[in-house]
Amino acid sequence: MHHIAILKFSLLNLVGNLRLIKKFKLRDNFFFFFLSLDFYFVSKIVGTGLGFIEVLLKLLAIAVPLLISVAYFTLAERKLMAGMHRRRGPNVVGFLGLLQPLADGLKLFVKESIIPSNSNYVLFILSPMVTFILSIVGWGVIPFGFGRVLSDVNLGLLYIFMISSLGVYGIICAGWASNSKYAFLGALRSAAQMISYEISIGLIVISVIFVTGSLNLSFIILSQENVWFMFPLFPSFFLFGISALAETNRHPFDLPEAEAELVAGYNVEYSAMGFALFFLGEYANMLLMCALTVVLFLGGWYAPFPFSSFDCDTSLFFGLKMLVGVFFFVWARSTLPRYRYDQLMRLGWKVFLPLSFGWVSFVAGLVYSFSIFSF
Repeated sequence: MHHIAILKFSLLNLVGNLRLIKKFKLRDNFFFFFLSLDFYFVSKIVGTGLGFIEVLLKLLAIAVPLLISVAYFTLAERKLMAGMHRRRGPNVVGFLGLLQPLADGLKLFVKESIIPSNSNYVLFILSPMVTFILSIVGWGVIPFGFGRVLSDVNLGLLYIFMISSLGVYGIICAGWASNSKYAFLGALRSAAQMISYEISIGLIVISVIFVTGSLNLSFIILSQENVWFMFPLFPSFFLFGISALAETNRHPFDLPEAEAELVAGYNVEYSAMGFALFFLGEYANMLLMCALTVVLFLGGWYAPFPFSSFDCDTSLFFGLKMLVGVFFFVWARSTLPRYRYDQLMRLGWKVFLPLSFGWVSFVAGLVYSFSIFSF
């Protein structure tokens, strides 16, 4: 409202000065000075408004395709799992079942939201929103192509880890606010699991930072123009892929949602749009981990062969590499058995953490040795 009032005042003042110049045929510098001031204020306010509209359009350009990708990620998962299990999968709604995600979303949208008795009403409502919003805002620093990024900040990698660590709070609040033992146990498992494997992921990413010397995601991709980091840093790539499954609570590490033990985990009391927001947040986080893997180890937007006729400003190869990550998530769910909780914690603390720390120490020593001999 403040900007609108100033804009109205500036426009009225501008029109008044133009009328004075036309009526009295004034040509002195005094009136032209005030006229230029009016044009300046109008241009600044209009420019601010246009800048806000531009940022809004960029946000929509990321959020809308992301939501569509999440919707059809679920369809691809069900189709691929059906093929691996020798079933048909969704094939009723639309041609080959292509409208099934839209039908599922519409069904959840029109259902009634049931809030348990004695639950914390505010936290129960806010927790799915927090989880969903945090899964969306992490995409603001992901470069889909050369220059195709919403905010190319120098601490982009640190920003993504900050957002992923905040996602624990939405799950913890949902489990506690539901007033259910199953939901609370699922939330505790999820928090312990995510915190345990975030340490390993952080150490793995430090090895990439040692090699590139930067936290900027675009710079990390540009550093892989000649060779992808998955080849010289293959142990990091292997550990990161398995830790990504545990970080996103996916099979075989989906202990927070163990149906045989906890009914449905932390979202057992949620229905309608609350359940839909948790569902969208989970799959958006999976896509984010796929995108982060592409950025850190698979060369980002670069082609898999050096003699490509494509320019490096295309996002085609980025999307194709993300599809490989999506297939990995679906394959893991279809083929691997679920870990026990004690096995999960032992793998994270007694296997992945020492391996990650040892590999980071080795990479740091190697980089330091090369830096000494280069001089």
